[in-house]
Amino acid sequence: MKFCSKCGHTVEHRIPEGDTRLRHICPSCHTVHYQNPNIIAGCLPVWEGKVLLCRRAIEPRYGFWTLPAGFMENGETVAEGAARETWEEAEANVKDLQLYTIFNIPYINQVYMLFRGDLVDGKYGVGVESLETRLFNEDEIPWDELAFRSVKLTLRHYFVDRVNNEFPVHIADLRLPSTPKSTP
Repeated sequence: MKFCSKCGHTVEHRIPEGDTRLRHICPSCHTVHYQNPNIIAGCLPVWEGKVLLCRRAIEPRYGFWTLPAGFMENGETVAEGAARETWEEAEANVKDLQLYTIFNIPYINQVYMLFRGDLVDGKYGVGVESLETRLFNEDEIPWDELAFRSVKLTLRHYFVDRVNNEFPVHIADLRLPSTPKSTP
């Protein structure tokens, strides 16, 4: 951020009085611009033991498979966001949404909240953000072509949990994969 969205003055990057973090502050109107993580709302749609995946028609990860998910909008609950994203990306309605996985991804300032839900009538299509959509059995999942680690982990949890038909909420922190240190 370079300019104040309230008055247009150049902002400073400093710790405001009574705070402990660097913030963008306008020295003219004294507005503190807080920046907070984005919530990604999504769904694991299930139909007769198969899961619905979407092949991305947008970046990042164009052409890779994912669960329908996206940024939560103002004025909606997380479950409503998950259902909306499922409609937008897969033209599918879901019901009986249950929170299933939460992934904190601090290095990109995002929190993923994915719900498990039943695909209504097994109907789905291809939304504008998808190249194609398809129902997959576990042995058909294109594991090496999944767009995001959060999707892969959600699917792995699902296929383990469905054996006992118990679906607890899974919570994890996803960090940057460690990079090997170069040696001189």
